[in-house]
Amino acid sequence: MARGRFIRVIAATAVLAAAAVALGVAVAGKPRENTPAARITTATAPVTRGTVTERVLVSGMVGFDGAHPVSHQGPPGILTSVAPPWTVLGRGDVLYAVANQPVRLLIGEIPAYRDLAAGVTDGPDVWQLEQNLAALGLDTGRVDARFTEATAAAVRKLQQAWGLPQQARSGTLPLGSVFFSLVPLRVARSHAMIGIGLGTGDIVLSATTTDRVVIAPLAADRRQAVQAGHRLPVTVTGIASAVEGTVLRIEPAAAPDPADTQAQPSHAPFTLTVRVELPDGVHDLHDVPAQVAVTTAVHRDVLLVPVVALLARPGGGYQVRLSTGEMVPVRPGLFDNTAGTVEVTGDLAEGQRVEVPAS
Repeated sequence: MARGRFIRVIAATAVLAAAAVALGVAVAGKPRENTPAARITTATAPVTRGTVTERVLVSGMVGFDGAHPVSHQGPPGILTSVAPPWTVLGRGDVLYAVANQPVRLLIGEIPAYRDLAAGVTDGPDVWQLEQNLAALGLDTGRVDARFTEATAAAVRKLQQAWGLPQQARSGTLPLGSVFFSLVPLRVARSHAMIGIGLGTGDIVLSATTTDRVVIAPLAADRRQAVQAGHRLPVTVTGIASAVEGTVLRIEPAAAPDPADTQAQPSHAPFTLTVRVELPDGVHDLHDVPAQVAVTTAVHRDVLLVPVVALLARPGGGYQVRLSTGEMVPVRPGLFDNTAGTVEVTGDLAEGQRVEVPAS
């Protein structure tokens, strides 16, 4: 009996509590007569006719292009200096030194493979050297792939400019005293410690070009949407507005290194490399996220409105509000996320104005 009375008391208490909650909700939900409804400040934008470009965003990272290992081609010796990471080296700059003898960068396609001195047979490496001497303002007579006395005199002047003592200005360049690269280099990291012995062929440092790029994985279904030479908008973390990028290449993705246990698996079969020009003052950005806008579809001569003009329509679909207050049903087509516009069809005409949120 007591058990039944206890259950009835609990039930009654629950009913009263529920009623109190319902009353509170009803009171709280009742609009106050003196409180004006919130208004959204609006402006208007024109309905235009033009081209809409639909893009997908491909995520990647900002880096530098190319991988250029620099190996020692001279006789074995102790590494006495090496250019630090991030150093940008051009024609004539010192890459590293062995036994306090600098190894300098010159620009050229053909790697050094022999001593360059008077009496060597004519060859493209001599022509390449003469090109460098001319670029440095030194007169070699003729750039003709022949190592003449004029070439040797120009080399002696170069060695003087490099600060070599009189007795070291031989007019010859022994194998290993210069390193030829197609382009100026940016040092990525050193592979050898100062004070360690280097052997011929040992890798001293790795370098990249000075070209800033975004490297991103590219899915197979987007491969045909982008080609080398295409110009694409690129959004870089830390930069307020998009920058223009140029597609350098699309390559099959490299197979993962089984020894790299930290590597994240990627299912994208291609790698997209896009060169970007960053604004002044942000050239220290590196290894930051970026997004490349890849074009997937283009419609021309269509009506366009700002995306923010679209309003949900009761019962489904979309509509826009004209500046006159009239609601017009529309059907969206392609969206251009970069421009913030959308293609629409409906009872609209170019030049009409639609409401948008005020900025």
